[in-house]
Amino acid sequence: MMRPDRRRSLAALAGAALGGAPWGPLRASPAAAGETVQWPQVLLLDGSAWGAAQTEGKAVVAVFWSISCAFCRGHNAHMERLRRAAAGLPLELISIAHENDASAVRASMARHGWNFAVTLDYPPMAAALSRRRLTPLTVTVDRRGRLKQVIPGEMSADDVLELRQLAT
Repeated sequence: MMRPDRRRSLAALAGAALGGAPWGPLRASPAAAGETVQWPQVLLLDGSAWGAAQTEGKAVVAVFWSISCAFCRGHNAHMERLRRAAAGLPLELISIAHENDASAVRASMARHGWNFAVTLDYPPMAAALSRRRLTPLTVTVDRRGRLKQVIPGEMSADDVLELRQLAT
């Protein structure tokens, strides 16, 4: 059986040889718990770029969600509370909307008062973090850049706020 790091290296080489995607070669598989996450460069809804530079020395909470998911609405309300409670902490929040319509995502964000970062670049983020297609799906990464947890489903407000501990 081929080692996971060897498999990822071969996939990266193959992606580079074939021209790769604009966000760089996709990993053969997402990071496993304890492995370093290889962050892709993605475009946020506000037009800015987001990637490894934004995670330097910070813990990361990434949430996959959809505007049509009722559980995601409750979960994202908790994420907004976390965003406000974590102001000034070395904690980066990024959300990945599983949508194609940027204007619909912007409207949903505005309607609910959510102000966290959001990208529609689902494929490269999923390739880096998790193959699970469940929404909401929360992924935590420690300050050293290592994947800690992949948490399926809606979390309680208290559990989401406890994610501030990642920053310590």
